[in-house]
Amino acid sequence: MTIKIKKCTLDDIRTLQEISYETFNETFKHQNSPENMKNYLEKAFNLKQLEKELSNSSSQFFIVYVKNDVAGYLKVNTNDAQSQAMGNQSLEIERIYIKNNFQKHGLGKYLLNKAIEMARDRNKQKIWLGVWENNENAIAFYKKMGFVHTGTKSFYMADEEQKDFIMTKTLIE
Repeated sequence: MTIKIKKCTLDDIRTLQEISYETFNETFKHQNSPENMKNYLEKAFNLKQLEKELSNSSSQFFIVYVKNDVAGYLKVNTNDAQSQAMGNQSLEIERIYIKNNFQKHGLGKYLLNKAIEMARDRNKQKIWLGVWENNENAIAFYKKMGFVHTGTKSFYMADEEQKDFIMTKTLIE
């Protein structure tokens, strides 16, 4: 399997939007109302919002390809781009999504290792993420990769409050 990763630029915004819609919808549509999904997708992944995120120098997106097919993506944040104030010694994985038909092929681990490498290159002490408390597969994956549950935060799916577990991995001991 030929895997490559590409850092997103504004030229990739439509591809990023498509993969964002597709993977978020695949992951969460069965557990949320159609109205809340539609509202969230339109708010979080409209072109203006994605352009704003891509233009932030403290955020980076990466698309992973298998052969020439878009398979998933990663978004990392540092400094004040983090969705929670975790300090300058932390790197956040805000999004890590793989299309259903590319799951169970090691791509999640590949993207996670990319984020860990970036954190180490920037001398970050911790890497953290938020994962929905009901996403048992993702929680098990992150635990396997050395993350521990360190807190909770609210996540809003349109008007519905949901709980995300904050999971953290210490990089420098």
